[in-house]
Amino acid sequence: MQPVSAKGTCIAIADDDPKMIRLLRRNLELQGYRVVSATDGPSAIELVETEEPALLVLDVVMPGMDGCEVLTRLREFTWLPVIILSGKDDEHDIVRGLEAGADDYVTKPFAPRELLARVQSALRRASFGSEDRHSAVMSNGEIEIDYAQHLVKLAGNEVLLTPTEYRLLACLAQNVGRTLTQEDILLRVWGNGYQDEAHLLRVNVARLRGKLGETATVTRYVVTRPGVGYTMPRADGHGVIAKDP
Repeated sequence: MQPVSAKGTCIAIADDDPKMIRLLRRNLELQGYRVVSATDGPSAIELVETEEPALLVLDVVMPGMDGCEVLTRLREFTWLPVIILSGKDDEHDIVRGLEAGADDYVTKPFAPRELLARVQSALRRASFGSEDRHSAVMSNGEIEIDYAQHLVKLAGNEVLLTPTEYRLLACLAQNVGRTLTQEDILLRVWGNGYQDEAHLLRVNVARLRGKLGETATVTRYVVTRPGVGYTMPRADGHGVIAKDP
């Protein structure tokens, strides 16, 4: 994935701590980002609607509406990347945010360099360079991926995916019939520095399966290989058909 230019890119911050907002704003603006902010849940939703930022850094604990509820509301109309901030180094709290639709998380306290790296990684996943644009439509069973439009259909119906979910599905589809290890998928989809973030992969796999009408025990396109990783099997043994769009 190619680097994403920070110059002028709008980043939104939603946090009820003025000191945290100042810290994040200073570090992001030094990199060339344009920063807007909100201090409560309802204002965060309004900020996203009016400013249309490229990414949102969202605190979990906020007045008016907590971060997970904000994220649930946002996912009704936008798939912008969201990084949640959690003051609790607690997996349940983190997973709750990821299940609500977050792309990544950072726990407080954190090094500014860590947050900047995660912002850049999330923006890369949300952008699609030439390496992501294929001329063909890939079909496997009832699933169809139009790489040029980044469009996914299941039985003819469009499936709305976040950029991360799309990259995960495309990664499996481009390696149909092969089993990819967790580490390999994390590197391909999230990038360097995420090889140990297995819970990120698990939560996104669960979200993707839900949108494909699958469960952990009934899978067709996102199949677990216990102790190894995941695979997309070839449908009905007939292979994958690539055709011009």
